[in-house]
Amino acid sequence: MIYVTRTGSIAPGKAVAAHAFAQKAANHWKTEWDRTLEVRRPVGGNPNRIAWVTQYKDLAEFDAVTLKSLADPKYTELLVTAGELFIPGSIHDDIWRTV
Repeated sequence: MIYVTRTGSIAPGKAVAAHAFAQKAANHWKTEWDRTLEVRRPVGGNPNRIAWVTQYKDLAEFDAVTLKSLADPKYTELLVTAGELFIPGSIHDDIWRTV
């Protein structure tokens, strides 16, 4: 199983809009690709972050869904709206495999 976590640091004063965007992105994944994209907030540490977490059966499935998302104009439009919501350079992906 492959687990992907994307985190981002919210820009000052943009928490409400960033959380709304996070839910829109998760909803898009659910309606367009029947994928669960969990939205998470930290319990400790820096509270001005958001994480999205999803899982795939293998790297091939991860690749297929990633290519779909990059080719989806509605999703690309949605991503463009988030540019000012996050601190530049703060988006980070972790990809883990079960052993």
